[in-house]
Amino acid sequence: MRPARAVIDLSALVHNAKLARQHSPEQMMAVVKADAYGHGLIPCATVLQDEVDAFAVAFTEEAARLIDAGLTRKPIVLLEGFLDAAELPFIAEQQLVCVVHSAWQIAALARLSSQQPVAVWLKVDTGMHRLGFQPEQVLAVWQQLATLPQVRLLGLSTHFARADEPECPVTLQQLQAILALQKQLNTSLSLANSAALLSTSAAAGNWTRPGIMLYGANPFPSANRLTESLEPVMTLESKIIGVQTLAAGQAVGYGGHYVTSAPTRLGIVAMGYADGYPRQAKNGTPVTVDGQPAQLVGRVAMDMLTVDITHLPEVGVGSRVELWGKQVSVDTVAQQADTIGYQLLCNLKRVPLSYC
Repeated sequence: MRPARAVIDLSALVHNAKLARQHSPEQMMAVVKADAYGHGLIPCATVLQDEVDAFAVAFTEEAARLIDAGLTRKPIVLLEGFLDAAELPFIAEQQLVCVVHSAWQIAALARLSSQQPVAVWLKVDTGMHRLGFQPEQVLAVWQQLATLPQVRLLGLSTHFARADEPECPVTLQQLQAILALQKQLNTSLSLANSAALLSTSAAAGNWTRPGIMLYGANPFPSANRLTESLEPVMTLESKIIGVQTLAAGQAVGYGGHYVTSAPTRLGIVAMGYADGYPRQAKNGTPVTVDGQPAQLVGRVAMDMLTVDITHLPEVGVGSRVELWGKQVSVDTVAQQADTIGYQLLCNLKRVPLSYC
């Protein structure tokens, strides 16, 4: 009966997917890892089936959830590849697509006994310096994979480290490195994440990989005209469960983090850091109460937080509070908490999801 919940607007998800498609000249895989960035893997993937050409997840357990739900009409790509050779028989049987980024994976594929070859994207480290082969290694590794009957090569993949900084030259440097390899191998490319997809048309490649933009959040560190058409998919909301009227000079919450400067009316909201709302959110972080602007005051607690409703005499117990969503951008809340929207969405827990 607790009023905290996250409302997922599936029509907004489809809208954002169609926008991503407009920037994808060829094929597009929807990134639905981390439970579709906290939005619910199965409901989101179900409505995206007709909008995308493949799904991308992080690892095999996430792929298994899609398979168990019968969502197998589109290829499923493992962005981290397999993490243990024991996964390979399942991967081959289910015809999952693997990203291969390390020599030990190639050795494991060479030992695989399967009549069904594994489809593979070869990961190139063009500057992220996380996973992938160095550019000077790629031709030899490609030839090695090409000799394995257990492998069906799809192309080259890389990940942009600074695509969310459109003026930074690093993205173009990474792009030039992988285009040089593509020219030698005459193969497909999987390149663009959300930020690259929106800001660098030359980086689209043959397969795009939109993630955060599908969920209506901003892949850039600040407001950007390129994201104006995106629609927020998640609305995190709750209700006021208590009201306090305080005189000036009263400390509010743990540690006296906020002190009233005048007579103040406070609304106590059933939402806290155990739900995924950031404890480090600053005084003044925006919310809405019954659709009207208000602000967070005091330190966020495990189960509750406090908002100033002095200017809203008509609201009280039972009033609806939007923590982020259509009226309050999750990215604005993230900035107030010195983090990013990705983390807030993925950290959501204990809050039931409802779909509309």
